[in-house]
Amino acid sequence: MLVDDLDEGFSHMVHVFQPGIYSGAFRLIRHPQDAQEVAQDTFVRAYLALERYDSERIASLQVRPWLWTIALNLCRNRATRAKPTTPLPSEDFVATTDEEPFDDEEWNARFALLPGPQRTAVVLRHIVDLPISEIVAITQRPEGTVKTDISRGLARLRKILEAEETT
Repeated sequence: MLVDDLDEGFSHMVHVFQPGIYSGAFRLIRHPQDAQEVAQDTFVRAYLALERYDSERIASLQVRPWLWTIALNLCRNRATRAKPTTPLPSEDFVATTDEEPFDDEEWNARFALLPGPQRTAVVLRHIVDLPISEIVAITQRPEGTVKTDISRGLARLRKILEAEETT
């Protein structure tokens, strides 16, 4: 669709991928306003890049890993700048498919306790639901390292949850 009609295909792409990009960015950088900006900037950069790509390159593009590479780089850039932000009111849109209410504040605090690579790998695998192969492409880390980051991150989260239950 992107090859035939960039504007229509791009609109569809935003509709499909924006909730996941926002949700994952929110878990990685823990600020709703920054996550919204990352999601917007991701698609602005994607559109500008697509305008320069020839149809052959667009046709061979793996869209989800490509978008997540852009988003992850933007998250990293924000983390290095570490500017203070004002949180948006809680009634703002948060993409989730959970049946019961999701306590963002508690989970953000838990994710914040994970080292960066583990947090990134766990969020991309279990929040954004990306396959290992796409996480490898996005993070440019070896498959074994990504699997280890996910495993260790989940183990750490289990310990955090167990400690919360005993207190």
